[in-house]
Amino acid sequence: MKRGWSMVLAVLALASGALAAGTTNPPPVAAKAALPKLVDLGAGKCTACKMMTAVLEELKKTYADKFRVEFIDVWEQPEAAKPYKINLIPTQIFLAADGKELFRHEGFLSKADILAKWKELGVDVATAPTAK
Repeated sequence: MKRGWSMVLAVLALASGALAAGTTNPPPVAAKAALPKLVDLGAGKCTACKMMTAVLEELKKTYADKFRVEFIDVWEQPEAAKPYKINLIPTQIFLAADGKELFRHEGFLSKADILAKWKELGVDVATAPTAK
C-alpha cells in the first residue's frame, strides 16, 4: 500500500511539473492602493438616512480614487453594524486606509462637510476628481 501512494505522489509531482513547465505566469497585477473609507450606518426608512443617500452616491462616484464609501443598513444588517457600536442613525465613521477610526459624526452630514473633514484628516480632495 505504501508503494501505491508513492507512485500516486510521483505521478502528481511529474504532472504538476509538466504543467508548470508548459505554462507562463500572467504578469503580476498591481495591487490597489488601500484607500481611506467613509462608513455610513443608517436605515432605508430613516428620513435623515434617506437624505444621506444622494450625498453618498455622488461621493462614491466622484471621489472613488480618493476614498471608499460604504453604507450599512443597520436594520437589514445588524451584525455588520454591531462592531461600530453606534448610538443613533445616521452615523458616519471616517476610517484611515488601515481601518483605524479617525472621526465619527452622528446625524446628517452634507457633502461639503464630508469633504472638509477629509481635507482636515489629510486626504487630498481638492484636486479635480475623476468621475467613474
